[in-house]
Parts: sequence; C-alpha cells; structure tokens
Amino acid sequence: MKRHTAYVVFGLFLAVALVVLAAPANAEMYVEGYLGGTAAANMGQAFTTHETWSVPGSSGTEYNHLQFSGTSDPTVLGGLKLGTWFVHEGFAGYSGYPDWMKYFGFYTDLSFQKLEMHAQNISGTSKYSVSWVSGEESGVYTGADLNSGTFTSEGSIVTWAFMFAGRYGFLPDSEVPFGRLQPYVAVGPAVMFSTMSPKINTWYNGVISPGNQYTAISPGSQMSTNIALAVDAGIRIMALKNVSLDISFKYRYAQPNYTFSGYDGALPGPATFKLNPVYQLFSGQLGVAYHF
Repeated sequence: MKRHTAYVVFGLFLAVALVVLAAPANAEMYVEGYLGGTAAANMGQAFTTHETWSVPGSSGTEYNHLQFSGTSDPTVLGGLKLGTWFVHEGFAGYSGYPDWMKYFGFYTDLSFQKLEMHAQNISGTSKYSVSWVSGEESGVYTGADLNSGTFTSEGSIVTWAFMFAGRYGFLPDSEVPFGRLQPYVAVGPAVMFSTMSPKINTWYNGVISPGNQYTAISPGSQMSTNIALAVDAGIRIMALKNVSLDISFKYRYAQPNYTFSGYDGALPGPATFKLNPVYQLFSGQLGVAYHF
C-alpha cells in the first residue's frame, strides 16, 4: 500500500478511538489487539496482455491470452478492534437501551496483512501481427503460439471493517454478571485498500520461436480501494473483570480491480493488462482486550 494512504487510514482509526475513549466510561466498551494467520482461496483468472510497438522498419501488436492458478502464500494478520455492547447503562451517557440490547453491539476493526503469490504456472496462447518495410518491399505476417511461464506477485491489504455483533453469555458470576464465556458472531461492510505488484514471464512453445523467452513484464505496483464484506465468529473469555481473551475466525470478500502498464523485456512497446481477482480471505486470530 502507498505509505500516505496507510497513514490516512490509521489516522482515521485513531481519531475514532480518541472520540470513543473521551466518552464517559460507563458502558461495556473495549479495545483489543490481535494477531493470527491468514490464507486465501485460489484467485486464478484469465487475462490478456496487449502490446504495441513501432520501430524503424516494423510495427506490430501482440495479444497474450493467459491463465494462472492464483494460489497465495499463507501470511500473518494483525489488527485492532474498538467496540461496545449496548448495555443498559448506556454508551456515551445514553441510558435508554432496553435490557435485551445487551446481547448486541458494534465494533470497528482495522487489520493489515501481506498477500503474495509465488511460482504460479501460466498457460495460454499468443497472437501477433507484424508489419514490416525494407526498401521498396513491405509485408504483414501473423502467427500464433502456445505459451507457458510463471506469474508472481507481492502486495498488501488493509481492511477497515464496521461490524454489527451479537453475543450470548455463559458462566455468570458476581464480577462478570453477563458471563465469563461469551461466544459471538458479527457481520458488516468494510473498506479494503489493497496493492498488487505482479511479474509475468512466458515462453513460446510453438513452431515459429520454440523455447525463446517472449514476455518479461514488471509493471510496478497498483492500488485498489473497494467495498468488502466481513464476517467474524469467536469466543471471548473474560479472564478478569476488565481483561478478556478473544479467539476468533474472520472471513473477508472483495473484488479489486488493477490496471497495469509496463514494458516487455523482449519488445520495445508498452504492455498493458488488467487483473480482477476475487479475494476470499480466511484467518484465525488470538486477541487480548481491555474493557472500560
């Protein structure tokens, strides 16, 4: 992610936290830090690179229709939660909640992770058209070949989710009347800021140019900002009156869009292509929260 965008996101989250912390602390509010591991469902897709070039004596176009599997590497996920339950005592001084509202709450969740793919196999076809001029002679030739190669990518994801939660309490006592053991589920919209930095290498496997490296594109990094879906399920354990452990599972869904323009290592013209992966991210995490 571009650094200034990350600063803006974390700054907004900090502003929300300061507003909540400045409110009267007579509600069941909490702040939590968590750490876990995450993986993604395969996000393979078909895409086309389009290349054009023009040099003295020739010009042409090239279309590579490619497919890759899109298996990502497991990685670490870290984040912060800030939330409250709608207890009878009230949030921010409001005391009008009915008793049944104590089973419901809201929290905002800011998380960060990397998303990388290595050694992805590519397959596809290449179609090209070249015009040439030599003295008084000129001509056009076209061709097609099978392609194979590799796709790698580096990137990162920041997700800011707004979660509406429901819980139930077990094992109540005098210190924690609602219950020491609190399973919960939550769902809500999120804003996902993601980056992708791909590298593409393919080789001809055809008759015209067998074994020659054809495409080597490293177009740099692009960012996409998208609305996402977030779903959580977990168990909160009230170890102390004001301290809890949170064991949770997280799912996030988004469809980012990236547009790239780079240069093929074998051709003088620019190569452009789009990637539209479907992100289905699964993670498990352990958190520690302070309640106030």
